[in-house]
Parts: sequence; C-alpha cells; structure tokens
Amino acid sequence: MSLISTIVRKALETGYLTVEAEEMLRQQLQMTKYGLEDFDAFITLQKEVMEGRVRHQALELLRSSGCSVTA
Repeated sequence: MSLISTIVRKALETGYLTVEAEEMLRQQLQMTKYGLEDFDAFITLQKEVMEGRVRHQALELLRSSGCSVTA
C-alpha cells in the first residue's frame, strides 16, 4: 500500500484529516507517480470530507479563527 492510500485509510478510519496529513497528501500527489488505487482513495476521501463524514482540520481552524470559507 502506498503512502497516499495509507494517509487516506487513516483519515477514513479516524474520521479526521489533519493539516499534516493534508500536506503529506499534497506533496505525494505533486511529486510522485501514483496509480488508480491511490487516485480512487483520494477521490473517496474528498467525497467523505464533502459529505461531512471526515472532518477537515484546516477548515475547522479557519472557522475557529473567524474567517469565512466559501466553495
């Protein structure tokens, strides 16, 4: 299992995507070749965040600092 899939699996298991994990994902997606399994894992994570089943620490930090977040 690659680092991308490992990070996604942990976020799905815990229901929480940390800022550190998000940065690691960003680096892996930009700097490495990844396969369909990793791509599917990432898409699944995005869906789970959008549907509220995985909390996104970066968004929580923005909201708690009084910044508005728009999509």
